[in-house]
Amino acid sequence: MTNKLIQDYTSFVKKNKLQPIVDVAIFGIIIVFFHFLWWNGLKSFLLNFMGFQQLELFLAHQVFLPAAWVVENILQYPIKTVGNALFFENNGYVEVVGSCSGLKQFYQWTILILLFPGPWKKKLWFIPMGLLVIHIVNILRIVILSVVTVHWPDQWDFIHLWVLRPFFYVVIFALWMIWEEKFRLPALARKG
Repeated sequence: MTNKLIQDYTSFVKKNKLQPIVDVAIFGIIIVFFHFLWWNGLKSFLLNFMGFQQLELFLAHQVFLPAAWVVENILQYPIKTVGNALFFENNGYVEVVGSCSGLKQFYQWTILILLFPGPWKKKLWFIPMGLLVIHIVNILRIVILSVVTVHWPDQWDFIHLWVLRPFFYVVIFALWMIWEEKFRLPALARKG
């Protein structure tokens, strides 16, 4: 009975060329499920371990250092730094705390690619490459928040919550699309 149901489902999806929609739905389910898992128990569980706290703070600092360098040396904004915070002449500041480390997005990306079908040999380098891209985007996010703090401080909350946080998921989706188009689907086509 279960086998027949799976065969009927597979046949229906193939016949109606719905595989891309199914794949996007699976992507969404994985991302949303692991987002809620993170904020509803996993992170608080992990915080009980000193190593996790240290990792989160280490990653936050690895976002802060290059972002501060770009803000000071490329954008040439006069800044003062204290801890992981950038202070600007207009009394605004951007602080890179543990939850800004990108660790949740690293976790979501890794789980997504591990769970999604595809060649394991490619996953061994594609996952770290995705982590690097996410890290660079996170640095860019802090730089953009610094620009907003200096020029449009009243827009900071909106840009932070409704533009730059969702942008992480646009980047993860784009990386996943590369996975699908360049690695998973060609591997399926070769299998016949």
